[in-house]
Amino acid sequence: MKEHRWKEGKWKESKAVLQAKEKLEDGKVRNALKWTFEILVTLIFAVLVSISVFQSVTIQESSMEPTLSVGDRFFMNRVSYRISSPKRGDIIAFKTNASDEAALHIRRVIGLPGETIQIIDGRILINGETYREGKDFPAITNPGMAEQPVTLEAGEYFVLGDNRNNSEDSRHGDMGVVKKKYIAGKIWFRIFPVKKIGMLKG
Repeated sequence: MKEHRWKEGKWKESKAVLQAKEKLEDGKVRNALKWTFEILVTLIFAVLVSISVFQSVTIQESSMEPTLSVGDRFFMNRVSYRISSPKRGDIIAFKTNASDEAALHIRRVIGLPGETIQIIDGRILINGETYREGKDFPAITNPGMAEQPVTLEAGEYFVLGDNRNNSEDSRHGDMGVVKKKYIAGKIWFRIFPVKKIGMLKG
């Protein structure tokens, strides 16, 4: 009789252990599924944010050489200038008009709203003072419209290509000054070629 009770007790104990193990396994599975779901949601959210914030842009003009070369590909931050304004030295992508089919141009911001820009003897003057750039760009041989003072209104920017003597930019009537409402975003991260991947240094 005692042996029967002992075997019955062991059987109940074994059943309880098995049930506990099953609950533990079920808990692990639920946790794994929960973590998998959360990771998927996070990844989907990250992709959606990336799509809405960043856009891939390929350089198609030589106006920014040697800083940016034809065929180089970048991420453009599309929301940067919705919460702030372009700064001097920023490299921006913009259109010359409101047409959705208008090509994106990429140039460097030189003059800001309210400033007067003029190019004399190859030098850029901002409000009458020589603008000393951080990079060694060639002297400008063609001042274009900036031979005379160009005063920028609110929301207007004066841009130049880094390839100063082979660039269509704010010196030329076909492009002129850039209005903020036509600025698509800030060029900030190079994704191709592979050997040049990284943040764009102004």
